[in-house]
Amino acid sequence: MTPEQSAWFAETFDALVSNVGLALLGKEQTIRLTLTAMVAEGHVLLEDAPGTGKTSLAKAISATVQGTHNRIQFTPDLLPSDVTGVTIYDQGTQRFEFHPGPIFASVVLADEINRASPKTQAALLEVMEEGNVTVDGITHPVGRPFMVIATQNPIEQAGTYRLPEAQLDRFLLKTSLGYPDRASAIEILAGAKDRTSVLTARITTQAVGTMADLATTVHIEEAVVDYIARLLEGTREDGRTALGASVRGGLALVRCAKVWAASQGREFVLPDDIKQLAQPVLAHRIILDSEAEFAGVTQAEVVARVLEVTPPPTVRAA
Repeated sequence: MTPEQSAWFAETFDALVSNVGLALLGKEQTIRLTLTAMVAEGHVLLEDAPGTGKTSLAKAISATVQGTHNRIQFTPDLLPSDVTGVTIYDQGTQRFEFHPGPIFASVVLADEINRASPKTQAALLEVMEEGNVTVDGITHPVGRPFMVIATQNPIEQAGTYRLPEAQLDRFLLKTSLGYPDRASAIEILAGAKDRTSVLTARITTQAVGTMADLATTVHIEEAVVDYIARLLEGTREDGRTALGASVRGGLALVRCAKVWAASQGREFVLPDDIKQLAQPVLAHRIILDSEAEFAGVTQAEVVARVLEVTPPPTVRAA
């Protein structure tokens, strides 16, 4: 990545954040994380209470990148074909035709994913990993960009199917929106309208692909890679964890850090980038042991402790 390309990347990324921010007031950090996941070609898990703007976030991002948006309400009776699509025989043409499901969109909101059966969850996670859907032996690509924003409700756990840890590991990062501050809440209530309906596209979906390709060229020093490896080891060696972050978690951290650095106008990753991203990228991949969980320890506290005791490298800013 050249200095000119990094400057364009940062300017474009800021424009995307600002545009989405018109629909979600006071949520710049969460917007940056979600757009980072999109450019890194990953997916986001949001754990939040109802009515915090999860649907608005997905709609605002798709409108900003001139993409498409679909919302899937997950329920216990939802079938995998309701997500991916189905092949139907057309008597007129005497041929089988594929009817795409709602997963075929630039941004897909999988609302309350933990309410669907494990079989349906697995169908969604398969297309997230592969980037395509195979029905009756025929592969159908979902296109680029493609991002799933899955949500979980932290309350009302009756009738839900908890996502297995191996499936949680498939999400690039986990974050939350939370309730807006009072000033933002007053502005939202005073407007009392769908703010996403007035958004205009800032870039095309093709440009998002260009940004994704550029981000992979961001330089990361060997010392920073070693820092990530030590952080992963720290989560595994912490006495409060039954299972620490995997190598997949480290790869996710590298991908996010490259996008994060480019969004700051840099062609290289700094240890500070890793520090800012470690919690949303690694925390949901950690399994606490029963004693720590009973004592009220959280995965975020484990990551914070590992960051505290693991010295970062000194990297030349050039």
